[in-house]
Amino acid sequence: MERKRKSKIEFRYYKMPVGSPVLALLGKKWIQTYGVGVECLHFHNYMEIGYCYEGQGILTIGEKDYRFSGNQFSVIPQNCPHVTVSDEETVSRWEFLYVDVDKILSDLYLSDSSGKKKAWVAQRINSEGIFCNAEDFPEMADKVLQMLNVMRRTEEFYLEEIKGITIAFLVALARKNQGNNQEVKEDKKVLISDALDYISDHYMESIRIEKLAGFCHISETHFRRIFSSYMNMGPLEYINLVRIRNACELLRKTDSQVADIAFQCGFSTVSTFNRNFRSVTGCSPVEWRKRPENFEQQVLRFEVHSKEGW
Repeated sequence: MERKRKSKIEFRYYKMPVGSPVLALLGKKWIQTYGVGVECLHFHNYMEIGYCYEGQGILTIGEKDYRFSGNQFSVIPQNCPHVTVSDEETVSRWEFLYVDVDKILSDLYLSDSSGKKKAWVAQRINSEGIFCNAEDFPEMADKVLQMLNVMRRTEEFYLEEIKGITIAFLVALARKNQGNNQEVKEDKKVLISDALDYISDHYMESIRIEKLAGFCHISETHFRRIFSSYMNMGPLEYINLVRIRNACELLRKTDSQVADIAFQCGFSTVSTFNRNFRSVTGCSPVEWRKRPENFEQQVLRFEVHSKEGW
C-alpha cells in the first residue's frame, strides 16, 4: 500500500563542532526502527550524507520515494525535506554526516573574490538530493565510508583528513550532477534557495515576501506557490519558525528581557512574538525560560542539538 504523503514539515537544527566542517552521528543509537512516531518530513541546516548498512524501508527526498535495503547512501542538500521510515517491525542501521558545504567551499575558493566560482560549484553540489546503490557509485560510496571512519577514530590530524576527503566527495558529487544543469532551473529547491539563505541571514529584519520573490526572479504569486509546495508551509510561517528557533537560543543562553529578544528576532511587537512562540512551542517565552529541563523535548519539532560528544 502506498505510504501516505506527509503533510507537515519540521526544522531540525544541528550545531557544528568548533573547528570542524563535519558532524558525525555514529554508533548503536542509529540502529533503530526509523519513523516511529514521526508525522512529517523534516529538513536540516546542513547537507546530510547518510549510509545505510542494512534494513528495509522508504527514504523520501523532496517528492521522491526510494526503497532502501542496505549498502546504499544518500546525499540530501541543506533545506531539502526528507524522512526515513523503516518497514514495520524491522530495524535499520544508518550512520550520518552533516556537512557545512558553504564553509568548505569558502575555504577552498579564498581567491575567488567575485564568488562566482564558489556559487557555480555550490549549485552543482546542491542541485538535488540523491540516493544511490554503493555498487553503482563505488568511489563515492568509499569516500562516504572513509569519512565515517575518520570521524569514528578521531586520530591525530583527523580534521585535516576529513576536510580533504569531504572536498574529494563534493567534487565527485558536482561531477555526478553535471547533467542536471537544465533541470536545475526548474527545480523547486533551487528556485527558492536564495530566499532560504536570505531568511537565514536576515530573519531579525522586516522581510517582505515580494522581496524574496525578487531574489528568485519569479513573481510573488509563483514564489508563494513553489515555496508552499516544496516546504509544506508558507514563507511567512517559515520565517516565524526561524525567528522562534533563534529566540529559544537567546532565552536559554542569555538573561535578556523577553521584549528585547522579540525585537532581536524580527518581531515588531511583543504580543506577536508571544502568540507565535506559543503556537510553535506550546508555551510562553517566560514558561520556556523557567523550564530548561524540558528544552530538548519542546524544541524537538524544529531543532535537534548535536549529540553528546560531538
